[in-house]
Amino acid sequence: MPDAWEKLILWRAFVPQWAHLPLSGEGAARFGGRWNPVGAPAIYAARELSTAWAEYNQGFVQHPALIARMELSGARLADLTDGGTLAALGVEETIHKCEWRDALDRGDVPQTHGLRKRLLKEGWHGAVYPSFMSPGGTCVVLWQWNGRNGPRLEVVDPDHRLPKSPASWL
Repeated sequence: MPDAWEKLILWRAFVPQWAHLPLSGEGAARFGGRWNPVGAPAIYAARELSTAWAEYNQGFVQHPALIARMELSGARLADLTDGGTLAALGVEETIHKCEWRDALDRGDVPQTHGLRKRLLKEGWHGAVYPSFMSPGGTCVVLWQWNGRNGPRLEVVDPDHRLPKSPASWL
């Protein structure tokens, strides 16, 4: 089993309507993503604030977003930014350019989804990977968090400003 990251600061940009559920992962489950198939919850975050913003907007119109600082601890993350890790996994760097949407449209399983399945079987909670939208930036995807004996992910909200229910949007 790989060593766990002691503590990692992450940034997550997400649709403000879901401010009451910053740790849900259900949006990713609903639509699927680069590192998760439809139906599988995932949290996508970045190690840099600017990367979180770039990934959220995907180079398109600058949509309103809520940006939350998060603290992750005890996570076993496959560092896919490291050439040695990729080599040990037998994975080429081209996985970072995987056209996952195109693969899904063709009815194929994207390389990233296949690697996710393998990493989960090997005991990884998620992965660190290079940002596609912010060169030099790094992202984290979590497939498991806040469960029994798993990694802890918490939103930093010292003044309790995040709403506790969707009623704040009515």
